[in-house]
Amino acid sequence: MNGGEKIIDRIKADSKSAVDAVMAEATRSCEGIMQDAEKTAAKRAAVISEKTQAKRRQLEASAKSRAELETRNALLRQRRAEIDKTVKGLQTYLQTLDDKNYFNALYRLAAQLKGKSGEIYLNQKDLNRLPRDFEERLKENGVTAKVSRKPADIVGGFVLKDGDIEENMDFKALISARRDEIEDLINRELFAR
Repeated sequence: MNGGEKIIDRIKADSKSAVDAVMAEATRSCEGIMQDAEKTAAKRAAVISEKTQAKRRQLEASAKSRAELETRNALLRQRRAEIDKTVKGLQTYLQTLDDKNYFNALYRLAAQLKGKSGEIYLNQKDLNRLPRDFEERLKENGVTAKVSRKPADIVGGFVLKDGDIEENMDFKALISARRDEIEDLINRELFAR
């Protein structure tokens, strides 16, 4: 080997050594960059995952809340329908009592007005089936009243008028006035948990 070849071999060896050093440095640098990128990606993934989990929890809570609200509203609608049905049934029951029981109910209503007097108004159906002793039975229950032959525009029950004072004992009006109490009773009986 002559001197020129030795110099070339030496340059090649030095070049290879320099290239190997640069490659090793580049490899270490790439590994460092990759490790930093993986750490950054892991941090970002954790942040994204936490945001996603928080959003999922929020959506689940919102969906649960909406479902509970819809369930509660459906139950309330059903309760309202049942209460309306019961109130209507009560009114129908009172209107369809046989004559004896119907007028006994009127006497019990009259007893609530003990000491009052005046003119009593009934609907046409009740006037047509009025017992002969109706006024006497009213008096026995504490109400002194004459029956008006003019029919009242009521579904059942009666209206007692004494001048400008009017006692409305119409079934529909009584049920309407006591609806809250009736609803409470129905809620306790039908929907108690």
